[in-house]
Amino acid sequence: MPPASLPDSAIPLIQSIAPLAGVTRAWLTDIWGVIHNGVNPFADACTACANFRAAGGIVVLVSNSPRPHDSVAAQLDDIGVPREAWDAIVTSGDVARTLIGRYAGGPVYHIGPQRDLATFAGLDIKRVLPEAAEVIVCTGLFDDECETPDDYAATLAACRARNLPMVCANPDLMVERGGRMIYCAGAIARAYEELGGRVEYAGKPYLPIYELTFATLEKLKPGSSDRARLLAIGDGIGTDIAGAAAAGVPSVFVASGVHVKGGLDGEAIAALFPAGTPRPIAAMPTLAW
Repeated sequence: MPPASLPDSAIPLIQSIAPLAGVTRAWLTDIWGVIHNGVNPFADACTACANFRAAGGIVVLVSNSPRPHDSVAAQLDDIGVPREAWDAIVTSGDVARTLIGRYAGGPVYHIGPQRDLATFAGLDIKRVLPEAAEVIVCTGLFDDECETPDDYAATLAACRARNLPMVCANPDLMVERGGRMIYCAGAIARAYEELGGRVEYAGKPYLPIYELTFATLEKLKPGSSDRARLLAIGDGIGTDIAGAAAAGVPSVFVASGVHVKGGLDGEAIAALFPAGTPRPIAAMPTLAW
């Protein structure tokens, strides 16, 4: 396998992941933007993962979803992602539950939609209004279909005045949902940091989610977490690619609307990954076998 981050040379544009499958033992595959778009599954990506597994590989879906893995598994079933495409799921929500647990017994102000309440299931916390909180937990926007971080300016300023810490359960800034770009919890967290607020992040590119992923691989098959035989696959430059490089895992970049507005070619790849930045070993228009 090539090193986790390429030297400053051209990043190859490939159409098939199959040649890399033979030299890897497990894939750490992003979900949103690689496996589905929030509405429909990507058939070619699902087939690629299923083929890799049929050849003896392991696929762990590593997601910045703020919900725990069992909730994400149910969502994948609803969208139509086949179970044959993956072995296990590790989420930012899984890591966030550990961070939230540090505030057990205390009042928490939750920024995020009702669908993310599974993140708090079984935890000893009380959800309250911001003026009564001791910590903010951000899993997303209340209504990501129409809101932006600007809608939270006054609330964040009031929380910052009280020096409330924030736990961000999804470091993503934006994702593509059915062809539309929507804001994620990471955008709220960035706005809070710009005010001087302190934020703890769960998920990529931070190491705890990779440590949990390596432990999950070892449970699936002892010895399978050898980083030289892993391959991270994702569409997030600052999350998937940077996080994999920091964790010592080679990566492949998959184009999505988050970073690529036109076609993916050598010029676009060079612009996305300038010299001196974390770089993948290859780039693909879509994940395909």
